[in-house]
Amino acid sequence: MNAASPRKARISRQTAETAITLDLCLDGSADVRVATGFGMADHMITLLAFWAGFDLDLSCSGDLHVDAHHTLEDAGICLGQGLGRALGDKARIARTGFARVPMDEALAEVSLDLSGRPFLVYRGQEWLPAVIAGEESDLWREFFKSLAAGAGMNLHIAFLYGQNGHHLLESACKGLGLALSAAVARTRSSILSTKGSLD
Repeated sequence: MNAASPRKARISRQTAETAITLDLCLDGSADVRVATGFGMADHMITLLAFWAGFDLDLSCSGDLHVDAHHTLEDAGICLGQGLGRALGDKARIARTGFARVPMDEALAEVSLDLSGRPFLVYRGQEWLPAVIAGEESDLWREFFKSLAAGAGMNLHIAFLYGQNGHHLLESACKGLGLALSAAVARTRSSILSTKGSLD
């Protein structure tokens, strides 16, 4: 891949629970279309990609008659896989990112490392209400866990304070977008690892 060429990926995944297609360009213009059938997921994933500056077209048909768990979990897997595939060998990327974005009374902090070693630290979940947009709020932890696993990303999300679940999630998703924008930026001359590779 030429160092200046757009970094893109296409993912298609079908199981008994979901069918997902995804087109991702890391060097886009924040042209985002997300359709999962779960409006809150559409909103939050759109925010994530828009604040990252990615082009994203994600479509999911899932078993929403059960709940939104599989839809959000599998969307996270596919988005993570797309990110990993688009990055390739991760040459020249800044690798790490950090952001705090306030949303009214709420504040979340996101730190990440595109190290190739997936790990999620998810703190402050007690600030979230048990139910957000008609679904258990814990499914968002599953989304972030799946995203980190698919991308090979060390991801730390901390909800610092807030009262409104929507605001807290919006702060986290905007922060994740900004942190990803910083991490995928091609600012280095080689792979940022004394090992010589990121895996």
